[in-house]
Amino acid sequence: MAPIKVAIVTPGSFPIPSSNSSSVERVIEKFAPLLKPYAEPRIYGKLSKRLPRRGQFNGVDCERFPAGSRQRYIQAVARAVNRFSPDVIDVENRPNFVPIMKRMNPGKRIWLYLHSSTFIAPSYISPPKLHQCLQAADKIIVNSEFIRRVVVAKAPEVAGKMRVIYPGVDTERFPSQYSAEGSAKRERLRQKRGLSGKKVILFMGRLIPLKGVHHLLNIVPELVKSHPDLVVVIVGSPFYGSHRKTAYARKLEMLGRKSPGHVRFVPYVPYTEVPGWMLVADVAVVPSGQREAFGLVNVEAMSCGVPVVATRAGGMKEIIRNGVTGYLVRQSRVESDLKEKLQLLLSDKQLRQKFGKRSRERVEQTFTWQHTADRWVKLLKESGL
Repeated sequence: MAPIKVAIVTPGSFPIPSSNSSSVERVIEKFAPLLKPYAEPRIYGKLSKRLPRRGQFNGVDCERFPAGSRQRYIQAVARAVNRFSPDVIDVENRPNFVPIMKRMNPGKRIWLYLHSSTFIAPSYISPPKLHQCLQAADKIIVNSEFIRRVVVAKAPEVAGKMRVIYPGVDTERFPSQYSAEGSAKRERLRQKRGLSGKKVILFMGRLIPLKGVHHLLNIVPELVKSHPDLVVVIVGSPFYGSHRKTAYARKLEMLGRKSPGHVRFVPYVPYTEVPGWMLVADVAVVPSGQREAFGLVNVEAMSCGVPVVATRAGGMKEIIRNGVTGYLVRQSRVESDLKEKLQLLLSDKQLRQKFGKRSRERVEQTFTWQHTADRWVKLLKESGL
């Protein structure tokens, strides 16, 4: 039996592969190769100077197009998809691409894979246009129950064609600090970065108000009183792949200066360096606002055996088991709750170890890229493909 042909249409924001991409491209890079041999995926994305017009990535064919004009990009992609003649066209995170793809590929099944609520918000797409785009999709995949509820609230008529498929993590690239390999690498990196003998809290992500980094920095002076060996490491920049600063980023640096020697800022790092920063942490903090759809950073930290303290926001409630793998804190009292839970974890090494080991177990059971691909294949089979 010939494999099912699946065209994966990226937003055109970042090329694939790219060390500076957003989480959308990262998800595609990881799950698409694992669809084989049941499916034959082909990725359509942005052209860049360092990549050929056509090529392969991890055994998956890629076609790349200029993306300076979004309209010309999606029309060029739609024509190329038509030549491929796939069984399923998967549009990634851009609902307004769906009608164009459907019009230029009549009779083909179009699936929409939503990774966030950003591109279904009125600031991006009008409600009537959103209804049209969602209704044009044959299936709508979302990365969390939270996003499913957001979509259904906006368009109840599409509830029946929605499915949740969680993203994952590469457990080999993100080894547990409790494995022989992870432990050795952790000690080596902590020594190299001057973190030996320190208690390390890590924030990893974009420095934008939605991510809530200011909440963490506001409580550092109080935490330091009880834990003079504390270092809070903030890894990230306001923009993907850039060290440009904003007023908010400068405000964060001012907050950090209130605890000299206890706060370290590390500008944006390529994705290849992310596992090393996760491994040196004792606790990861994700104080995001309500729109955090999933948050790959949560499962990446958990894969490294690091307990996560996060806000009870968006899809994070589906990842972290409160009091088992980490803690969920109330958004209405984020700083007081965060301080309380971090005090608990910083004061109790055994508790950190227990939560960390359970975090790794939870990732292995639910949040690997193989799980993501398996759910995709199951959905293809359920659809009669």
